[in-house]
Amino acid sequence: MKLLLVEDDQELRDQLVEALKKQNYAVEAAPDGEEALYFAREFEFDLGIFDLGLPGISGIEAIQTLRKENVNFPILILTARGHWQDKVDGLAAGADDYLTKPFQNEELFARVNALLRRSSGYASPEIVKGPIVLNSMKQEVRVNDQVMDLTAYEYMVLEYLMLNPDKVVSKTELTEHLYAQDYDRDSNVLEVFVGRLRKKIDPDGEIKPIETLRGRGYRLRSDL
Repeated sequence: MKLLLVEDDQELRDQLVEALKKQNYAVEAAPDGEEALYFAREFEFDLGIFDLGLPGISGIEAIQTLRKENVNFPILILTARGHWQDKVDGLAAGADDYLTKPFQNEELFARVNALLRRSSGYASPEIVKGPIVLNSMKQEVRVNDQVMDLTAYEYMVLEYLMLNPDKVVSKTELTEHLYAQDYDRDSNVLEVFVGRLRKKIDPDGEIKPIETLRGRGYRLRSDL
């Protein structure tokens, strides 16, 4: 899943980018509201993390602008402002949740995970499709109660498809949500990930959970 992080403190921004990438998120980082608006308008994101006290265009102004432009990915506010009115203002601007600084990374991860689940219509961290169970908090996949040994990218492919069952996901869309913008992408690599994933979760070809639609992309069957 791909995140937009907006934070003007370079040290904290770098720390959060590193921590989020270790959680298997693709992350684009912006130091101010103006660059955040550029990223959000030009690229697809699954979630935004916005500081409020930004130079120039404030976090609240940036959020308000995006919502007026119908950019609807969930937004988590990071704020050093502990007063309740600041939190209310952020939520009224169009944010979905907030986290007060200082915070533990584990709480940030949990809130991000919860917002991503909710935006896809899931209340529980466990997404179940037939014999496949994906736990987004543990980042664990089980098939017939057996834990699968997946690489980070194999997991990310499966997670995105499971969060979008029955949707035809093009290779372009999938790569947009797996990689940062400056990553050297290769559609052949994506085909390798999907091929390996199929062999691991369905070695005997019994359930065929991932369909390939020639010229269109991939789709996870919802009728497993």
